[in-house]
Amino acid sequence: MDRSMHTTHLFTLRWFTYCTLLLVALQACQTPSKSDTQVTQADSSRPESMDTTASVAKPYKLQPQAVKFLWREDRAMDGYDVTVSTIVLDDAYVASISDPEKAALGYVATFIGNECAWDGKAAPDRSNLKCKILTALDLGYQCSDTHLGFLRHWFRGDSTTLQKLESCPTIPDGSTIQETFDKIDVAVDDNEIIVTYTVVSINTRQGKTWTWDVKDHFQLHDNGLALVETERSEPTAADFNVSI
Repeated sequence: MDRSMHTTHLFTLRWFTYCTLLLVALQACQTPSKSDTQVTQADSSRPESMDTTASVAKPYKLQPQAVKFLWREDRAMDGYDVTVSTIVLDDAYVASISDPEKAALGYVATFIGNECAWDGKAAPDRSNLKCKILTALDLGYQCSDTHLGFLRHWFRGDSTTLQKLESCPTIPDGSTIQETFDKIDVAVDDNEIIVTYTVVSINTRQGKTWTWDVKDHFQLHDNGLALVETERSEPTAADFNVSI
């Protein structure tokens, strides 16, 4: 009861009515509200390292935009008189990216190589693979607790995506068979995030490449993401010469 209203009517209430209201008030103070219970339950299901307050109390509102997130440029290779095709990211977009967009891009980058290399000597458990996109998004090493913990939180209601994350790959650049990005575009509209990208698969032993386009549709609902649709084109094959 509002304190000012209670004071106004106090002297006009009968004694037994006053006692009844006081008892109800005391019981209400001792019983957690529904909203408090919901916040406690939501927090207990989240990784301890994550700040839960903002996600539970303040629903995300995505800002409509269209961004060219990743592209390639030919750049000089340090120490060599040669240029190589290099991944370039939109640093300004990364600096202001929302967590849902980070989760969508982090998920896409999980399964496609993006200039991944061992940070020093490869660890026996392959736990120190450093990838360009995950590093830019501040998600740590490939398949690390930081990386997968963040994605598992955002896709906590998407069982299919969670299951796929269980097979997180650790494939460094230079492997005989590998996949990489040629470009990534991001479009945000209302509560949907669409990540459109081109993948190039390379088999250096066979001297062949395959290229295809993918469009992943992510839906934001109740501060969680779900991959609701994936469109994929048929691969286009080509030969290449690995000799220099």
